[in-house]
Amino acid sequence: MAHITGTPAAPVSAVRAENKMGRGRWFREVGWRYIVAVFAILYAAFPIIYIISVSLNDSQLLAGSNDLFSDITTTNYAALGDTYFWNWVINTLFIGSVTAVGTVLMGAAAAYTFSRFRFKGRRFGLTALLVIQMFPQLLAFVAIYLLLLSLGEVVPVLGLDSRIALIMVYLGGALGVNTFLMYGFFNTIPVELDEAAKIDGATHAQIFWTIILRLVAPILAVVGLLSFISSFSDFLLAKLILVDQRNWTLAVGLYGWVSDQLEANWGLFAAGATISAIPVVLLFLFLQKYIVSGLTAGSVKG
Repeated sequence: MAHITGTPAAPVSAVRAENKMGRGRWFREVGWRYIVAVFAILYAAFPIIYIISVSLNDSQLLAGSNDLFSDITTTNYAALGDTYFWNWVINTLFIGSVTAVGTVLMGAAAAYTFSRFRFKGRRFGLTALLVIQMFPQLLAFVAIYLLLLSLGEVVPVLGLDSRIALIMVYLGGALGVNTFLMYGFFNTIPVELDEAAKIDGATHAQIFWTIILRLVAPILAVVGLLSFISSFSDFLLAKLILVDQRNWTLAVGLYGWVSDQLEANWGLFAAGATISAIPVVLLFLFLQKYIVSGLTAGSVKG
């Protein structure tokens, strides 16, 4: 009767030593990253947990909310209805949404022009947009104030204390970095698609609206998200232009509740801050699948 022979089994001590070496190598190369990730998550989550705890505490002082969730009540959230908070929410969403849409359309049109057409002054125009964006709008806030002050005497809707005027100011700085970001992404779209559409009789407008914009949806989502967050969190320009409390944005209104140290209402501020974070989080989650591809694809081909 034939006997089946195989390789002899490794000693148990050798297997254990090999497992220990494998685990040690895994920890040195990969495992330590999990520990760092846990500390990073805790470090980032603590302020959020703390502000939620303050919003659920009846005390209006931060010192009285050091014990997390020691006193849970919805008094602060109910008190928001007696303020202009919901007016500020509507104003902020309106200004942020219109600014985001306008920024995307303006940036996409400019990027398509620079990417697909060759004309005199093209390179100079790209360079000029980049140089102009090196100087933020805040450097011109005095000029913006005086301009809107004079313009409001002729066209009140474009003067001070106007949401439309604030949107126009935001859109005035919409080009530049956004155009360069879109420009790199537009260059990744093959020109042969445009040429094939032209053979079929499509115009430049039809190519832009029906073909190109669908292919560059990731970068449009990224630019729209960045523009919305920028206008959503802006304080200085909104405070400069919007005068009436009913026209304020969330950044201006929430600051007003804690600007006076003697009368600061931190509970109301925390409740408003918690609610105001919801639109940005929802928008980020909705556009999350576009963000990585939109930020990286534009750097493949310049």
